[in-house]
This record gives sequence, structure tokens and C-alpha cells, in this order.
Amino acid sequence: MEEASASQKRRERCESARRVLDDAIRNCRLCPRRCGVDRHQGERGFCGLDDHMIVNCALPHHGEEPPLSGTRGAGTIFFSSCNLRCSYCQNYQISHSVRGRPASPDELADMMLHLQEFGCHNIEFVTGTSHVAGIVRGVGRALDRGLSLPLVYNCGGYESAEVIECLHGIIDVYLPDFKYADTAVMRRLGAPPDYAERALASLKIMVRQVGDGLILRDDAATRGIIVRHLVLPGMVDNSLAVVRLLARHVSKSIPLSLMAQYTPMPAVADDPLLGRRVAKDEYERVVNEALNLGFEYLFVQQVDAVDGVPDFGKEVPFQWD
Repeated sequence: MEEASASQKRRERCESARRVLDDAIRNCRLCPRRCGVDRHQGERGFCGLDDHMIVNCALPHHGEEPPLSGTRGAGTIFFSSCNLRCSYCQNYQISHSVRGRPASPDELADMMLHLQEFGCHNIEFVTGTSHVAGIVRGVGRALDRGLSLPLVYNCGGYESAEVIECLHGIIDVYLPDFKYADTAVMRRLGAPPDYAERALASLKIMVRQVGDGLILRDDAATRGIIVRHLVLPGMVDNSLAVVRLLARHVSKSIPLSLMAQYTPMPAVADDPLLGRRVAKDEYERVVNEALNLGFEYLFVQQVDAVDGVPDFGKEVPFQWD
């Protein structure tokens, strides 16, 4: 009875959010860029999308943080286009273009249910910011057909507070990046100048909704948050500023995933900083700072020369060990 009641509440939240998001897409304000285009009429803003979702692939993902991948994989759905388009993005094949196939809410529901049948621990929406109106519709359809897995919202951090408020009661686990806190680095990399401000505001709302930790069942996350930060070569001061900002303004209880996996993409191969991998001492400075600040729950990686960049030109973009 409790499960049925929770599912009904989530359906009601989807219907409430759908009305707000449908209005937001008509004068687009789904992200802080607020392009103002009418995507229902086929107009396109920064993301290059109209009102259709574009999905590149849906698959069990075994390379996420352990509470998300578990033993059977995260049920990951990769959407095309991104509202940031970082020059160094490892998913550049799909984040910098609209590469994939249009998907209706019913087709998205089919994908979710297929991943559930496959045994995945959750459904993870990757780079869904510009697609969120369709995602909420798809979730509503999937709930009507028996979807029962936790829902994970994996995003770049540059989110609209209004949209994150809409996701209350729909999303179980938030997985935002927090990329920048150093103004000089944001300027150098062409990031939106208000990135840190917007990321911090949306992160606080996420924490208010799901708490500042993780709730696990059989070692798999069912509710909570993990904040990711990719350490960039030659930009350690930015990373130190990020962990200090999170400690000061959010919570030291937040599970923090410090990533060392940066790999130079073709677009930045000649950049004096971004053209190399992060050094071990650079990464260790950031990890040590997080420990010194008192973060209670860290995910860390080994610094090595392994190239883990996915190839979205292949049917299976990732190669698992």
C-alpha cells in the first residue's frame, strides 16, 4: 500500500511539473541561459533543440560511482546537446551536437522499462537539462506502466532553480557537477560568468529536497546526492575553490566525487594546460584539501594514463573491464 501511495504521489508531481515546464519551454527558461525561444514552434536557442527529446543511447552503465552502478549497472539514458558545451568534454560527440534519434515520452518510457527489466538499479538521465519537459512526461507514462526504480538526475550543474524546484518528489538522487568557482578559469574556458552562482543555488535546492547524504538499500543508492568535480590540469586553484565553497556554503556531509579521469579531447590537444592529463600531485592536493576541510564521504580515482573516453559512434560507447 505504501508503494502504491508513493507512486501516486510521484504521478501527481509529474503532472504538476509538466504544466510548469510546458510553459517554460514556450518562452524557454529551462536553464539559466533563458534563451526565450518558443521551442514548441520549432525555434531553437543555445542548445539547438526544439521541443523533441534527442536520445543517443540507453544502456546499463558500469562506470558510475559504486552506489549508482552497483552490480547490475545504472540504467543510463544519454541525451544529446548540453547547455554548457565545455571544450574539453569527454562526451563531446553528443554534448556539442544534436546527435541521436528523436524520442517521444512514450518511447522514453519504453527505454526506462526496458532498463528496469534488464535489472538496473536505477534510471539515470544524463545531460537532460534541455530535455526535462519531455523527461517528466516520460516518467509519468512509465509510472503508469509499472516503473519502480529510483530516478537519477545527472547534470552539469548549470541549472534553473525553477526547474529543480519542479523536480521535487520526482527525482530521488541528484548527480550534479560543480565545475567552477574561479572567475579567471570560467573566463578562460568560456563558461557562463554566473556558473558558480547558479550551480550553488540549484545545489542548495537539491539538498533541501533529498538531503545531504545517500540512503542505500543493498549497497545501491535509493535517495540522496553525489556532487562531482573534475580536476583540470593546471587549474588546481579552481578545484580548491570549489571544495572550499561547498564546505562553506552547502555541507561537509555531501558525498563528493573528485575525478582524475580528465583526458585531452582533439579540440584542446594544443592547449598548454588542457592538452595534458592531470598530474598526480595536482589531484592529491585537491583530495587532501577536501579531507582537511572535513568532508565525510569521498569518491576518489587513481591517476593513470588510461583513456576512458566513450565513443558514441559505436553501438556500445563504453568498454568495461
